[in-house]
Amino acid sequence: MTWVNAVIQGILLGGLYALFGCGLSLMFGVMRIVNLAHGDLALLGAFLTLSISTGLGVSPFVALLIVLPLMGVVGYVLQRGILERALRRGGELAPLLATFGLAIVIGNGLLEIYSPDTRSLDAGALETSSWRITDQIAIPVLSFLIFIVAILVLGGLELFLKRTPLGQAMRATADDAETAELVGIDARAVYAYATAIAVSTAALAGVAFAMRSTFDPTIGPARLIFGFEAVVIGGIGSLWGTLLGGVALGVAQTVGAEIDPSWSILAGHFLFLAVLAFRGGFFALREVRA
Repeated sequence: MTWVNAVIQGILLGGLYALFGCGLSLMFGVMRIVNLAHGDLALLGAFLTLSISTGLGVSPFVALLIVLPLMGVVGYVLQRGILERALRRGGELAPLLATFGLAIVIGNGLLEIYSPDTRSLDAGALETSSWRITDQIAIPVLSFLIFIVAILVLGGLELFLKRTPLGQAMRATADDAETAELVGIDARAVYAYATAIAVSTAALAGVAFAMRSTFDPTIGPARLIFGFEAVVIGGIGSLWGTLLGGVALGVAQTVGAEIDPSWSILAGHFLFLAVLAFRGGFFALREVRA
């Protein structure tokens, strides 16, 4: 039964990794940008939620309603002010370096403002609530809700890309930005909206993580790694692949920890390397534009 419980916990953990990965997948699918600041932007969302929650004396869930649109504005401004200039320079290196520099700035800024102290977001009774299936199997309510949110976010993004004019414009721009502009699509505006959505989902993932665990200003790069591994395992650009990749990564970590606690993170990295070397992702070559 302990192995069954490990798999269940891994599946639920995979939902969190999928949340971290969906913004990465969207940005790469639309703009071909690997956002190295993604983990630090997620962390920024968690700290903003903490500040608003404590400052206004409201629940983190209420503060999240303020943070998500605020982070969307941050993403829009970042695209217009930094990433757009990097893209105009051509090549893949300029945007990569721009997001790397952004990650350093955000990480050090958070460290300066909030200090290295470890914090957590108070999710109330959800933190300790669980559904007991057997003596050895329990489903944490908070983890289950995060998994459901991940499915809803990925499903919502999928419908958005296929059914809305802006989503279709994103797919067209991902196919060929120059041709899309010939038919009246403003590629720069599409990129800015895509970044806004990606940064908002990153903030949502950061807040979910902060409710599940403790956090501090230095953990952004680790969140980026797990999100990126989920994207690569599932297939770069595939939103549902990101969910599958996150679940596979989470199960690998929890099963590895069941064998030996020191194998938890290592098992996930081994899965990532194996998929990258032998397959290239469960949904390899499928992208947002497909």
